[in-house]
Order: sequence, then structure tokens, then C-alpha cells
Amino acid sequence: MSKFRIDMISEEVRREADKIIREDMHDPRLGGTYCITRAEVTRDLRYAKMYVSVLEDDKAQDVMSALRSGAGFIRRELGHRLSLRYTPELLFVQDQNIAYGVHVAAILRDIQPAGENDGNDDNAL
Repeated sequence: MSKFRIDMISEEVRREADKIIREDMHDPRLGGTYCITRAEVTRDLRYAKMYVSVLEDDKAQDVMSALRSGAGFIRRELGHRLSLRYTPELLFVQDQNIAYGVHVAAILRDIQPAGENDGNDDNAL
């Protein structure tokens, strides 16, 4: 199967899984702010790794446990909604990219630009 086709299937799985979670799952642990950032479906369509970003650190464990316990329900619903030969088994992984980006932005914000370090203009040309 071509890389383009796998990417299309991955995006469709991500979109439909997000829709199922938001509309059909009524787990109170899903109250935090989260987003399925991407999905990676294997070439044989057997597995889909779902990357989930949770913005509130204190609710990350609850959200991830709710998604993992509801994986069978989500997979069954995906099977009904998507016309795939195999409905992939869903593996939920916490995505740390947004938290890492916020951390890097905070570090960059704290760095003083050259020339503003001590207020002396001794090094000025």
C-alpha cells in the first residue's frame, strides 16, 4: 500500500476516532482539555498509534486511562463507520510535543537578548 494511501487512512482514522470520543463516549474522566494530534496506521492496517495531547497535566492520567479502557468501543465504532478491510487495534500514546514547545518558548522568553544583559554600553560600537 502506498505511503499516500496510508497517510489518508491515518487521517481518516484520527478524524473519526476523535468524533466518536467527543460525541459517543460519556466517560467523566474525559473532562480535561485534550486533542488527538495524529494517528499512525501500520501498512497492514492492523494497528493505529493514536497520539493524544493533554493540556492539563493533572488530568493526563485520567484522560489516557479513559481512552485506553474505551479503545474496544472506539474500534468497534470505527469498524461501522469506515470501510476498511481490517479495523486497526488502537494504541493510545501521550504526545508531549505541545508541552515541550511551551517549555522551549518559556526558556526563549527568559533569555535576554545580547546587549540588554547589564545595562552598560561599554561594548557598544
